[in-house]
Amino acid sequence: MSIRKTILSFLAAGLMIGSAIAADKPTIPAHLQQISVTIRAGDASGSGVLFTRTNSEGQSVTFIWTAGHVVADLRSERSIVAADGTPRTVVEFKDASVVQETIENGRYVGRIELAAEVIRYSDSETGDDLALLRLRKQNFVNDTVAFYLDDNIPALGTDLYHVGSLLGQMGANSMTSGIYSQQGRLINKAIFDQTTCAAFPGSSGGGVFLRDGRYVGMLVRGAGETFNLIVPVRRVRSWARRTAVEWAIDPALAMPTEDALRKLPIEDSGKSCGK
Repeated sequence: MSIRKTILSFLAAGLMIGSAIAADKPTIPAHLQQISVTIRAGDASGSGVLFTRTNSEGQSVTFIWTAGHVVADLRSERSIVAADGTPRTVVEFKDASVVQETIENGRYVGRIELAAEVIRYSDSETGDDLALLRLRKQNFVNDTVAFYLDDNIPALGTDLYHVGSLLGQMGANSMTSGIYSQQGRLINKAIFDQTTCAAFPGSSGGGVFLRDGRYVGMLVRGAGETFNLIVPVRRVRSWARRTAVEWAIDPALAMPTEDALRKLPIEDSGKSCGK
């Protein structure tokens, strides 16, 4: 075999290996499908995004980012008298149901439904309208969202994807596309960014992503099919830092122990919180 033929053979073999590796790696749309779920909370339903980490015991633990108003119906209060005789109000949450549907070769093949506890919650009227949940089942998936943690805000006109449960479970994992259409909308003293990605009731809590798959915000409200507002990731991160859950965005930060996690209040209301 000539040197030229030998080189061409090696190049061809390399291309075949590269193609095989690429075939094993899911596309960005497929990945976004894998990390997006439907959340059912009483009479309400919405969307969420999976963030998976390994705890100190080597177990895979999956958290879900969603909108606070999606799980608001799970919230309850009860009055107690503390040991010192002081009346207290205890805030508690029922578990949410997290549903992941599977489609293969264009056909629905089933779904998995698991319970998730509310770890952190912010009210939609007076807070940031954000919630962090945790699946009660460990070692469920290894798939995880990657948050956009760069300092600069993506430019207007940047192409975006949204994956959400449009109209609830019947629209589970629907993907739409659009652009970054505005930044810094100020509503009730809170900052929102704007996107043209189509969304409907049920999309709330779903992720909005760059075309490389990184999460840039959470869809929470809209004024029309292509006039939708997101909590930008910079505000999600600010809230996470303030409420001691930034490790649920940035994998470079240490994850707390179970004891430390249990000591966190569910919401910042000045009230006691039951787990």
